[in-house]
Amino acid sequence: MTASAVNIDIAGPVGNIEVIMEIPSGGRLRGIALVAHPHPVGGGANTNKVTHTLARTFLHLGYAALRPNFRGVGGSEGEHDEGIGEVDDLMTVLAFARHRLDPQHELPVALAGFSFGAYCQTRLAHRLAASGQAAERLALVGTAAGFVEGARHYDTEAVPADTLLIHGAADHTVPLANVLAWAEPQNLPVIVIPGADHFFHRRLQLIHDIIVRAWH
Repeated sequence: MTASAVNIDIAGPVGNIEVIMEIPSGGRLRGIALVAHPHPVGGGANTNKVTHTLARTFLHLGYAALRPNFRGVGGSEGEHDEGIGEVDDLMTVLAFARHRLDPQHELPVALAGFSFGAYCQTRLAHRLAASGQAAERLALVGTAAGFVEGARHYDTEAVPADTLLIHGAADHTVPLANVLAWAEPQNLPVIVIPGADHFFHRRLQLIHDIIVRAWH
């Protein structure tokens, strides 16, 4: 599906938030997808290839896709806040999207994220549910959970039963065992891509295909 893409600046809690917003061309808008990128300290940005793949996948499904840069990345102001302020910024971007694209709050909201971005989306989903504005569904790829070498220990929030979890069997950044240990108490299935590393080198199309097949 073709889309119009614009770079926009949104006023956030600690300054400007730089966002790539893409809207499908033609047809009825089916929803809003908020897409979160990997850890800024590791070079994560909204142009990351997995994040880009998630955005293009939701465009294919008829959703508007918004990809903010987290604090301190690109044109986004502020400093990295370990997933606390980043969730505040995601809330701000979602509020902007609602105002711009869905003032009546009639469209479903999908939350998608990769690695640290997936971790942040679990926190955002929890906050939205607590306020009576639960997301339609989550799509999480390479989710940061448990102890991640060189980073921190992630106390990743529990997620709804229909959350779509995708992980690489050869992920050495966030070992598959971490995600399985987080998912097991929730009885959550995990879709494992054989041979895939953390960044899904040469397997990005599989992410697209899995989400499209599973979403509706």
